[in-house]
Amino acid sequence: MEEPRIDKTVYTGRPENTEGRLEKEIAVYDFLDSFGIEYKRADHEALMTMEACEAVDQLLGAQICKNLFLTNRQQTEFYLLLMPGDKPFKTKLLSKQIGTARLSFASPEHMQELLDITPGSVSVLGLMNDGGKVHLVIDSDLLKDEFIGCHPCINTSTLKIKTADIIEKFLPEVMHEYAVVELPWEAE
Repeated sequence: MEEPRIDKTVYTGRPENTEGRLEKEIAVYDFLDSFGIEYKRADHEALMTMEACEAVDQLLGAQICKNLFLTNRQQTEFYLLLMPGDKPFKTKLLSKQIGTARLSFASPEHMQELLDITPGSVSVLGLMNDGGKVHLVIDSDLLKDEFIGCHPCINTSTLKIKTADIIEKFLPEVMHEYAVVELPWEAE
């Protein structure tokens, strides 16, 4: 697999030139800046897999978390799961902990409608768009990391944000609570 092209510069804060950037990305910077949430930024080609994120992880010094957008069978409840990027995911183990049977991946249409995000760009920052309709679930191991790496609603940039700022500043401002789950490192 070919390595993605990455600008090897780590920037502090928003891009000076916003030409060619999507409105939803700029809205993320506006939101973070308005609440005094500091972040480092790396720009790169679109990253579609966790493997492609590894070079950006190293550049920023923070692991990009795995963000999974899930739904129940009836597609009436939606969940955003944040977990370490290199941890395996088993639907059954998560379903049991959150008391929801038969979770599956939500459709790109629901992702767009609820988070204003397309596949490959899923991020906790999309919760600023959902109006409280998505349940946030965080793996306990992710909360142990000082920083979270996530996309600003588009996968051509990655932000390094303090985990505490996401939990203590961002989530209250978007009126989101979260459930903590304990997912195993080894698939059962």
